[in-house]
Amino acid sequence: MSDPFATFTAFAEVLRAAPGPDSGAAAGASARNGQLTKPPGALGRLEDLAEWYAGWRGDPRPRITAPQVLIFAGNHGVAARGVSAFPAEVTAQMVLNFQAGGAAINQLSDLHGAAMSVHPLALDRPTADFTQGPAMTQADCLAALRTGWDAVDPQADLLITGEMGIGNTTSAAAMVHALFGGAAAEWVGRGTGVDAEGLARKAEVVAAGVAANRPVGGLEVLRCLGGREIAAMAGAIARARLLRIPVLLDGFICCAAAAALADVVPGALDHALAGHVSAEAAHPALLSRLGKTPLLSLDLRLGEGSGAALALGVLKGAIACHSGMATFAEAGVSGG
Repeated sequence: MSDPFATFTAFAEVLRAAPGPDSGAAAGASARNGQLTKPPGALGRLEDLAEWYAGWRGDPRPRITAPQVLIFAGNHGVAARGVSAFPAEVTAQMVLNFQAGGAAINQLSDLHGAAMSVHPLALDRPTADFTQGPAMTQADCLAALRTGWDAVDPQADLLITGEMGIGNTTSAAAMVHALFGGAAAEWVGRGTGVDAEGLARKAEVVAAGVAANRPVGGLEVLRCLGGREIAAMAGAIARARLLRIPVLLDGFICCAAAAALADVVPGALDHALAGHVSAEAAHPALLSRLGKTPLLSLDLRLGEGSGAALALGVLKGAIACHSGMATFAEAGVSGG
């Protein structure tokens, strides 16, 4: 395999060559589902989830035993424009909290037996203010993509990516505005809790960023308007595709990272489900553009991978029922 991080073109070529699901395993899972001790369709969407997961893992009777949670942190130059309710120093402070086990995602990772790690990316070197030009050079963006790529454990059987970065809802909004058009105000939300004045300021900054850069293509959008932690999430999601590791997407920022990949290669997110729809105003519209139906809707707006980690319980339930239930023949029940 050529070096995916030599150029954006090389990265896109590797992503295009990524495998699809194992059709034989998916068919085997479907056949098994039809023999389980339940009426057809009685487990609703859980049945579809199990068959989807089985196809990507290449096992008609899979288990989830090694989920991985990756948290990436980065700082944004655009935060200096007053787009967040919190100062940029909070990013580094929260990294320490993750490392000490004190954040919500630590508790949810522990709950599901997920291996969690935190990856700060050059917190002392924020991205450039994208209203004045590109947030990153191509080299910086490729380095961040590589960080995410390298963080994925090839032995993992489920991946969740989360983020921390003051100003990153503004960055994500600028990315999806560039990718999908519409008015800037349609893509901004309150993020960490800005007031009405702050919300209007975010919309102005998003519009200014897209106008200043006018990027074409998902990777250029990521470079010009994204952040290092957003690029790292994209790199991890892409690596998971190559390894056939299913992904649960988190909230608005994670989905913006995923949207960059989807713009590069149609079907790049076939191995990914939306864990939840968040309270961030534009997340439902973004999920609709990505063609993803969320598993949960709990009005979360924390980030950190927290919504996806909660959805892991649903997916685990689907797999447990599919792989653990008896068939009619095994149970000696009539009607199978």
